Amino acid sequence: MSAETLDRPASPAGVRSVPRWRASLHRAAPALGLFAAARLTGTLVLAGWAWHIGRSPRALLASSWDSDWYTRIAAHGYGHTLHWPDGVVQSDLAFFPLYPGLVRAVTAVLPVTGGTAGLLLSWLSAGAAAWGIHRVGERLYGRPTAVVLVLLWGLLPHSIVLSMAYTEPLMTAFAAWSLDALLTRRWLWAGTLAALAGLSRPNGIAVAAAVLAAVAYALWRREGSRRLWAGAALAPAGWLSYVLWVGVRRGDPLGGYFAVQDGWTSRFDFGVGTLVFVRDMLRGPTQFGFAMALLITGAGVLLFALLALVERPPLPVLVYTGVLVVITVCGSGFFESKPRFLLPAFPLLLPVAHALTKARPRAAIVVITALAGLSFGYGVYALTLARMAL
Repeated sequence: MSAETLDRPASPAGVRSVPRWRASLHRAAPALGLFAAARLTGTLVLAGWAWHIGRSPRALLASSWDSDWYTRIAAHGYGHTLHWPDGVVQSDLAFFPLYPGLVRAVTAVLPVTGGTAGLLLSWLSAGAAAWGIHRVGERLYGRPTAVVLVLLWGLLPHSIVLSMAYTEPLMTAFAAWSLDALLTRRWLWAGTLAALAGLSRPNGIAVAAAVLAAVAYALWRREGSRRLWAGAALAPAGWLSYVLWVGVRRGDPLGGYFAVQDGWTSRFDFGVGTLVFVRDMLRGPTQFGFAMALLITGAGVLLFALLALVERPPLPVLVYTGVLVVITVCGSGFFESKPRFLLPAFPLLLPVAHALTKARPRAAIVVITALAGLSFGYGVYALTLARMAL
């Protein structure tokens, strides 16, 4: 089925055609409803447990861990640094600017606090991301697989992040719609959305990599155009502009940002740090969060192999997912956060979604029910019981 067929539903003679976006939203409505139900249920489960132990659900969702850094940046700008007794220096320059900038814009328009503004942005972004994921899944495998794909994304063990004041929903929204634009050869849209993804998170560079790979393939096929070149130029602009800005501010244009990340013990070391951490973890008792992080990251690597070897998606989808997996596995620091870093890698779920649409209904229901239970339970654990960052 072609992209043109998906975007232009047939209309009887004399009947006004439905706008493309409305037709797309209508087709995605079942998936969006299931996604909203999954996330709402997970949030209510968390809220119930939080009230039971005397904690505020809103505080957990709006000001836990990185959320507090983002709202501080939104309120006061950059410049906050923590110095720890062990010599670790954590600067807020590690956090990319688009999300806190949007939080500040919302608080300037609406009478809400930064935490509430962050939650509103994240919830809206999660919905936009779910719609974009449905578009990509529908183009590749049709509506049934697209619906299951969106539901699975909303029921991942660490999907509580999609209900928090975090940046993953925003980046995933830009990524999904950029991939959709690439699949329909809308180069300017793809490049612009990739630039915005690059301003959202460090691993947003994966979207730019997908755009550049698609452009390179088009040029190899001698399909060059001004729009194609413009999209290629725009794609890495967001990520590069912030990295260079931090570098100039720190007095080292090319290395300043990476020095800031090193202060957070985050660096790309080709997986050495990950292997050392896993080795040490397996030698003795460990926390449940670390074990789950290892299990989810390992599952991500296996799913990428299935995606590449069995599903064989279009080049930009494969490149985008592969770069996210490489950044997650080969980066050191905050091992417990690796599942969150993989959250935007929704194409990893395509093999599972495709298989579930072909499975017997009873088997599919059992799998989805089990995943829902794990998701809701782990969300409660991660925010109320775990002693580590999400």
